[in-house]
Amino acid sequence: MSSLLEARETFHAIAEAWARGKKATLALLVSVRGSAYRRPGAKMMMAEDNRMHGTLSGGCLEGDLYQWAELAMADGENRIQSYDLTENDMWGLGIGCKGAVDILLTPVSPEDGFWRETFARAEGLAPFALALELPQGRRTGLDGAGHTWGDPPAPALREAMAEALKSGTRAAVRAIEGSQWVIDPLLPPDPLVVAGAGHDAIPVVARATEVGFAVTVLDPRAAFNGPSRFPQPGVEFLVAEPDAVPPDRLLHRWWVIMNHNQARDEAALRLALASRPRWIGVLGPLSRTREMLTNIGHAFQDGPIVAPVGLDLGAETPEEVAVSIVAQLMAERSGRSATPLAGRERIHGTS
Repeated sequence: MSSLLEARETFHAIAEAWARGKKATLALLVSVRGSAYRRPGAKMMMAEDNRMHGTLSGGCLEGDLYQWAELAMADGENRIQSYDLTENDMWGLGIGCKGAVDILLTPVSPEDGFWRETFARAEGLAPFALALELPQGRRTGLDGAGHTWGDPPAPALREAMAEALKSGTRAAVRAIEGSQWVIDPLLPPDPLVVAGAGHDAIPVVARATEVGFAVTVLDPRAAFNGPSRFPQPGVEFLVAEPDAVPPDRLLHRWWVIMNHNQARDEAALRLALASRPRWIGVLGPLSRTREMLTNIGHAFQDGPIVAPVGLDLGAETPEEVAVSIVAQLMAERSGRSATPLAGRERIHGTS
């Protein structure tokens, strides 16, 4: 899947370029062969005043790519730029990714109703899929309720978009009825509950939002649980005791429980287990979590409980502990082992 949060931020950057009276281009990574810095669906914005937002290669290709974006903004035509990052003699950059990528450059105009509708839908963070015909051609969008905008999709395209949205696959190029389409399902960020608004929760919330989690802070103390301590955009504040929150209010979420108050942690753990959680990380010694589970009549096998939460990084300070917790969340979210990359032929990408 592609991140709807990243897409929304990219769309905001395009709208800001429009507000400056400048043209803008959306750069979309449509395919990867071998290893690459980013994966299909990654997006960035390039404006005619040399401003950029986001990255597709960590800085390796953006300079060259901008020259093609300028042409796209000048003539209003889409372009696909392909880079074989194994060709060091060609690029003279010594790029380390050693893969090949295809990038779609599509100029985005404020008069274009398709993009205006897409930008508006992204604000709600409700899932939808985009399909863009390559290199030029039709564009269509499909939301989770089956509503479309842009060019009406043929039945086979609509079915492919709906399947991509349901499965949450990454953006991919598909051959459908004689045309090449990039289908890009955009899903909202994973919801994370941080139970506890203590001092050590501040860096956890900050790091988690930076890597794309939508955070809800659960803590009954209004003086602690608010934007003065957690100023990151999009953070939700649930000022309530855990045992006063109905489980269906927080369904299917990731959890980090870190109240430093055993009774409140027990109530949060009970609530998390009742809310059909995706994952529960509990701060503190394993013996404490065992005791809490006994006190609330549960056992480890009753849910996806991880204790103590965090990776073994030698963390000590609140900031270091936050890195270890969020690194574990990232690994679990992506189904990775959280082991060193040393010795691997490829970090990510497809062969």
